[in-house]
Amino acid sequence: MRVFAIQGDYSPAVAVLCVAEKGELDYAAKITDKRKYLQANRWPLEQRGLVHGRAEKEKAKVLLRDHQTGSQRKALCASDESKSKLEESMGKWLRVFKFPSVERGTYDRLECTAKYQIYPILGGKVVGDITSADIKALLNHWMNESYAYTTVKKVYNILTDYFRYLTQQEYIPKNPMAAAPMIKKSNFMASQGKEDLPTFETVTIFTPEEITKFKAEAVRTWGNGTPIYQQAAAYTLMLNTGLRTGEALGLLNSDIDLENRVIHLQRGVKEVSRREGTESTSGREVKIGKLKSTSSKRDVPLNQAAVDAILNLRAERYFGEDSPLISDEHGGYTRPVNFRKRYYRILEAAGLEQRGLHTLRHTFATNLVNGVKQPDGTIRSLSPRQVADLLGHSTSEITELYYVKKDTSRLAGITAGFEL
Repeated sequence: MRVFAIQGDYSPAVAVLCVAEKGELDYAAKITDKRKYLQANRWPLEQRGLVHGRAEKEKAKVLLRDHQTGSQRKALCASDESKSKLEESMGKWLRVFKFPSVERGTYDRLECTAKYQIYPILGGKVVGDITSADIKALLNHWMNESYAYTTVKKVYNILTDYFRYLTQQEYIPKNPMAAAPMIKKSNFMASQGKEDLPTFETVTIFTPEEITKFKAEAVRTWGNGTPIYQQAAAYTLMLNTGLRTGEALGLLNSDIDLENRVIHLQRGVKEVSRREGTESTSGREVKIGKLKSTSSKRDVPLNQAAVDAILNLRAERYFGEDSPLISDEHGGYTRPVNFRKRYYRILEAAGLEQRGLHTLRHTFATNLVNGVKQPDGTIRSLSPRQVADLLGHSTSEITELYYVKKDTSRLAGITAGFEL
């Protein structure tokens, strides 16, 4: 490091000095002192006799550091990014950084959250002017509009990633997210007049009576014997295997080994926005890709109900071993949106409450973990670890969180003998 002199009659202790290092000897700092511009030259102060002793050199370095900090701040304030409107800046960040690094379905959700929950309120604001109060007001707005905690948390997560990027790139000097933490879930729910229930109590499942009604409606036919609902046996298959919708729709006939009663899950089906490059165009398209996670690629055993469902599906429509088990009328993959609509029609006709397709998976897992009563009166159940492997969960903790019900009956009398 070399310290350089300032032209003019100024004491080294009060002059702002230029430090050149790492080959930056051509750097000349235009600075202001007493409203005058001074030009740093290349002559070492020691050679000019203008800096004497360690104390003077340390003062010079402090002044230099203060000058550099001020220059950086001015440069940041002048940044084009910090002067951009948030909608323009965040849109570019999503396209450049998020689009190449996440699944298409994930990107669609990120873009949707930004478009409908962030842009309407913050999109027109200048990035450099957005404060922690603005962030907090946005989160509070959607909370007060009775949006789900998970939805508002997605808004928070996007803003956190975006403003971290701006701060790391030094487009803005401070991160407004630092003083705008996400509200605790319990407080969030209380503000909406709701109770923060344990996760397993929020999982919806079908009762045995509802399953009976659903199955009866699903197999109903027209007067000529033609099924009213196409591929209705697929829902029975999901109910007896715990497959996700994308996993079931991604099954090829060749993935199924009926002799050994097992399914080999290899791929999944998703419906994503149609795009030209990163830009969304009208319509949606089916995308065949990898499964949700590495643990999702698994073998799933088949019980008799599942085997019967597969045979029914093949009897209704079969285009060969390399075609989807649940195919459309041309032998291609069934669109998830059509598969869901058909399911909702069955629920409505059966007089059942509308619930998502994932309810089939929840029902399967809940019954396996908590037990099913057998004809001899005994309860048969599986361990959370076994069910986790069947569902493709990475850990049994996830399974326990969602499906293991709290049983307080076994605590009756347990404190007897512990009188204090």
